[in-house]
Amino acid sequence: MSQPLNTDGRLNLEQQRKRAKELLPRLKAENPNATLSQAQWEIARQLGFSSWPKLKAHVDAIDFAARHPDFAACDEARTTHWRCGNDIAHSLQLAGFKGQFRMLTDPLCMGPVRDLPREEYQALRSAFISQSFGLDKGEAARRLTDEYIHLEALANAEHSVLWCEADAYDQLFLVRALAGLDHTPKKLELIEVGRIPGVQRFIGIGQLAPDVLAWLWPQRRLIDDHAVQLAKQMWSAYCDSSPVKWAELAHGTHPALPFMAPAALRQLQELPGIRDGLSLTERLTLTYLAEAGPKPAGRVFAELMAKREPLPFLGDMMFFALLRPLIDGEAPMLAETEAGLVLTGLGQAVLDGRAYWLDHASHERWVGGVCLRPREVHWMLDEHLQPAMRR
Repeated sequence: MSQPLNTDGRLNLEQQRKRAKELLPRLKAENPNATLSQAQWEIARQLGFSSWPKLKAHVDAIDFAARHPDFAACDEARTTHWRCGNDIAHSLQLAGFKGQFRMLTDPLCMGPVRDLPREEYQALRSAFISQSFGLDKGEAARRLTDEYIHLEALANAEHSVLWCEADAYDQLFLVRALAGLDHTPKKLELIEVGRIPGVQRFIGIGQLAPDVLAWLWPQRRLIDDHAVQLAKQMWSAYCDSSPVKWAELAHGTHPALPFMAPAALRQLQELPGIRDGLSLTERLTLTYLAEAGPKPAGRVFAELMAKREPLPFLGDMMFFALLRPLIDGEAPMLAETEAGLVLTGLGQAVLDGRAYWLDHASHERWVGGVCLRPREVHWMLDEHLQPAMRR
């Protein structure tokens, strides 16, 4: 009996009962005393629950939230919902939420991120966004300015809720939002998700059904001073030209924002590895192509998100932008063919550790405030995921 793939968080209890009945004959073949209750327990275990009653309670909670989206949100119409993209805007409406929706789309996990005065910072970021994603410079600048103007109102808003998952894209959005506060608002709340029961491979909130968003609503928690102060430390460390402080925080434990350190550690791994000069994203990409042969870029992205990326944080356009320097340089690691992307001789040599990528690369790359220039002294990451200098 195969397990149907669950991606949006919704579970049908009758379907799971049917699966348990289908499983029972197989269990009886192994143990004649097996019962339907045991089959239900096995189904629940496959879905990530410790018992059938806990599976049923979860399904009931989602069903209730879908029928009563305002049961714990009497002031929700006056709430501003913040997200690092527009992926849940429509689903919130379908779930019955009436509040205003705002987003910050600045992809802080890519490109130069430095602690600069507002106008300089936004000019730096909009120039990067325009160049990386082929957007009109003026339009990119206007959109980013508009988003940051709204973000500045967060400190004095009546009620705001930040919707975040556990990856670097979302956690850096959370850091940026909180680090810009001059005081902790009275009613700033956070919905933070690392996993969804029953979802085998949770990628992000955007994949969830509207009724699951309604179920998440009462799980929000208040942002306190400790969270704001931690975000300020994280922001300062991320913008620094040295990754040392960022690494210290990434290897720590922070109860005020429990998903922050794992996301920071994953982002730290975008620094060049000591053996090959590759970021983890680059290494996963080359490894897959070496194993599978030529594949279209979209198929590579799907493979990484579905199986190989330990903490998925990239959208498809972001991933494609990261690929270009591997393809477009004077000494590329990847070549584009009719069959898809293929490793060049250099790409295979780098993957094998016989060559170091930044000795051959043509493009400057940034991880937060750390600038990586080919054939120059730069920061890298050793085998213990600690920063070291390569001279």
